[in-house]
Amino acid sequence: LSLPLALQKIGLQLRATLENITRLRAEGEDFRWYLKLKCGNCGEVSEKWQYLRLMDSVPLKGGRGSATMVQKCKLCSRESSIDILSQTIKPYNVMEFEFRGLEPVDFQPQAGFAAEGAESGTPFNDINLLEKDWNDYDEKAKESVGIYEVTHKFVKC
Repeated sequence: LSLPLALQKIGLQLRATLENITRLRAEGEDFRWYLKLKCGNCGEVSEKWQYLRLMDSVPLKGGRGSATMVQKCKLCSRESSIDILSQTIKPYNVMEFEFRGLEPVDFQPQAGFAAEGAESGTPFNDINLLEKDWNDYDEKAKESVGIYEVTHKFVKC
């Protein structure tokens, strides 16, 4: 007898120190959200980073719609799914995922972020936050710009 998988909404909050920059955001349908996931059934944690993209859609078994990602646990074979709630993606702050049978244990920011100069509006694209720090120079405002000390936390929504 397998119980229906509990659905939980979990938000990802990003924090960083921003220098002369605003509207830090994940850009595009192909932006990759890298997560490490834990099976809600047996507790197995993925060794590898797995990424989710808004553009991906996988049908759920039994015609129950679709999800951004469907996966089977390597250890217990339980099938789980994750959906990115696209309407919740906001600059800098939070985005929400719907997890069914899984929970996130870690997040790794990588390439694909965008932002703009706080005063000048100068666009900065394809910002890579893998090192948790990024800096550049805003020619228009004649000042350095940067994103530092990037941290994250997961919150139940």
